[in-house]
Amino acid sequence: MTWWRKLRTNRLAQLGAILLIALYAVALGADFFAPYSPYESQLNGSLLPPTHVYWRDAATGRFFPHVYPTTQGPVDINTGERKIVVDRTQPSALRIFHRNDKGRLTLFDTAGPARINVLGTDEQARDQFSRLIHGSRVSLSVGLIGIAISFPLGMLVGGMAGYFGGAVDAVLMRLVEVLMTIPSIYLLVALAAVLPAGISSTQRFLLIVLITSLVGWAGLARVIRGQVLSIKEQEFVQASRVMGGRSLYIITRHILPQTATYGIIAATLAIPGFILAEAVLSFIGLGIQQPDASWGNMLTLATNASILVLQPWLVWPPAILIVVTSLAFNLLGDGLRDALDPRTLKQ
Repeated sequence: MTWWRKLRTNRLAQLGAILLIALYAVALGADFFAPYSPYESQLNGSLLPPTHVYWRDAATGRFFPHVYPTTQGPVDINTGERKIVVDRTQPSALRIFHRNDKGRLTLFDTAGPARINVLGTDEQARDQFSRLIHGSRVSLSVGLIGIAISFPLGMLVGGMAGYFGGAVDAVLMRLVEVLMTIPSIYLLVALAAVLPAGISSTQRFLLIVLITSLVGWAGLARVIRGQVLSIKEQEFVQASRVMGGRSLYIITRHILPQTATYGIIAATLAIPGFILAEAVLSFIGLGIQQPDASWGNMLTLATNASILVLQPWLVWPPAILIVVTSLAFNLLGDGLRDALDPRTLKQ
């Protein structure tokens, strides 16, 4: 396949694909990669920085990877910061591929009273690394589910408008233009704000996906309509019509498959928009609610100036992952666009 060979030679597209495979693999295996529950508070009940791993036990002189129990000390009168107290009398060795006390197989944990918090803990003493991984399930699935809803709708509406023309085209395109004139972010905020306060995070998640999907199909429908206007005049479509093919059959069987190349590329490039929409809604408190985790609601800590200055490790990981995910989808989408370009496939 020529397009596959072209895609394999595009290093940036390969980088995007590798990043996405890694991100989705970690999200699917969140129970394995996350050492602790995203809802579990640490026994010390402290907001702690990332755990430092030691290799040599000061008491015995033995070399082995371990951590020490860490807590917050009293507030420093001069700086206003809390000192970190490390108990070096209880080294806890690191373990990999181990079943914890709840019988769950984890990639790594500790043997002893100390906990390993790769990205520290939040204000409720929950492991930030575990919440980041479990939150990826929400943030990464929003885009896929949103595309699965919005793109079939956009392609079908665009296909019907272009094929039938006349009054059907006029009505559908006026609807599309109305949706396109509404600023998406303001519509999302308005719709999310009227959601009932007592609904669960799962219901809120599904409603957010539905909202983002219903406002995300208009642009695709307009482009597909333009493509169908030219495709419907081609000989194979005329032949199917002469042979008695029904309009819906011709649209779904002959016309829309011809637009699949553009649909695949557009879907890949549109997924970051759904991820960012969920992040924005959760950031302003209208999306996924605590104690459930998503990259967006983990970013709400960025509104606290003291956390930005004193505990930046709570803010930059979800921000970086959102940027990396969006970049990976765009790199892959650009690569698919170049590989599936009909003008280059013949070369």
